[in-house]
Amino acid sequence: MQPNPSSVPAPGGPQGEPKPGPSAVPPKQILVPKRRTGLWGILIAVLILGAGGAAYYWKTQNDAKVAAKGSLISVSTAVVGLGDLHATVRVNGTVNAQNFAALMAPRILGSRTGLNRGGMGGGPGGDFSLVLMKLAKPGVHVKTGEVVAEFDPQNQLQRLDDYKDSAVQQENTVKKMLANLAAVKEAHDQSVRAAKAAWEKAVLDVQTADVRSAIDAEKFKLTAEEDDATYKQLVAEADLVDASQLAQIRVSQLNRDQSKIEVARAEVNVKKMSVKAPMDGIVVMQSIVRNGEFGQIREGDQVAAGQPFVQIVDPTSMVLNATVNQVDAEKLRLGMKSVIHMDAYPDIELPGTLVGIGAMAKASTFRARFVGEIPIRIKLEKTDSRVIPDLTGSAEIILNSERNTMMAPLSSVFAEEGGSYVFVQGSEGWIKKKVELGLPSFTMVAIRSGLQKGDVVALQRPM
Repeated sequence: MQPNPSSVPAPGGPQGEPKPGPSAVPPKQILVPKRRTGLWGILIAVLILGAGGAAYYWKTQNDAKVAAKGSLISVSTAVVGLGDLHATVRVNGTVNAQNFAALMAPRILGSRTGLNRGGMGGGPGGDFSLVLMKLAKPGVHVKTGEVVAEFDPQNQLQRLDDYKDSAVQQENTVKKMLANLAAVKEAHDQSVRAAKAAWEKAVLDVQTADVRSAIDAEKFKLTAEEDDATYKQLVAEADLVDASQLAQIRVSQLNRDQSKIEVARAEVNVKKMSVKAPMDGIVVMQSIVRNGEFGQIREGDQVAAGQPFVQIVDPTSMVLNATVNQVDAEKLRLGMKSVIHMDAYPDIELPGTLVGIGAMAKASTFRARFVGEIPIRIKLEKTDSRVIPDLTGSAEIILNSERNTMMAPLSSVFAEEGGSYVFVQGSEGWIKKKVELGLPSFTMVAIRSGLQKGDVVALQRPM
């Protein structure tokens, strides 16, 4: 028996709707629930931030506690100790030798025109040029009389030979003229005698005019007058001839004497070509302009006459020539000790004594004109082979000193309430103590009371 269609429900529901397929309603077994990952990440981040904040708070509180107990985290300190304290004035200057001798190129004596000079040459340039052939090494020690430099002597030797020959020639010329003087005088006397004889003959001829024709008589008369005039002229010229000859001889004698003088000068010039040390000391070279540049003088250089080229300095007389501000100069006294340092050799430390203080101030090149400087001189009490003239250096002039005194850095002393205080490190923190100060320097100060050796003081005001 088949069921009634009206009593059987239609597929899909009571209204007879079609039953949905698998694409419309997914099966229950393939549905996966969604995971909640965002909530866990936020929770972890909150925990991390909380832990960091707690650590920072703990560190801040701990630092505050440590600082309250006197921690040295942000305060520089120094230890009080015993030592010698000096109050000084610092000056800068240049090292020079108090005892020295400047050697100059020799001045060549003699005529520059070559007058009365025999032989070749004699020009104004060649004889007076000075070329260094030999020169002592800079920095070497020399004794008095040792040869320091030698110039090329060739020009002076040639000049000497020329003037020697010229002097001999002029001497012979004078002798020849003296010999000729007698011959010339005798020849003139003979002319006078001949003129006198001719005049006497003419006078005798005039006496025969009575037996002569008028024309001959007139001729004899004219001849007698002419011979008389000739004779008188020759007699008058006798002294003039002698004077003329003596003048020519005198000129030759002067030329001869001039040549002899030039010979003596040339001999001196030859000796000047060798320059010797006038004192014991160290050889210090001077500078010269070579090809437009300054350089130390050396062999082969040409120097001008009278130009300084070498100095001989006494190493035991080194001084530091310096200047000091006119305000600081009032504190200086002759005999004060100092410590000298060389800029070129930082390891050199030499004792010195103040031996000179200028009387008048001078204006500085690099400061205002109202700021005056006083020149001073400090003698080096100890020498060093490296210390030579023209080195720059500085000196600490000791104004006052305290021996074996308690010292603290000047930056550790603070002025408060009309007194001086320091901060001393204690077991519970910084302790403020009043101190009595002594001699100060640029960086340290003597402590006469209030501190003990080994105390740790603050170099800045602690919080």
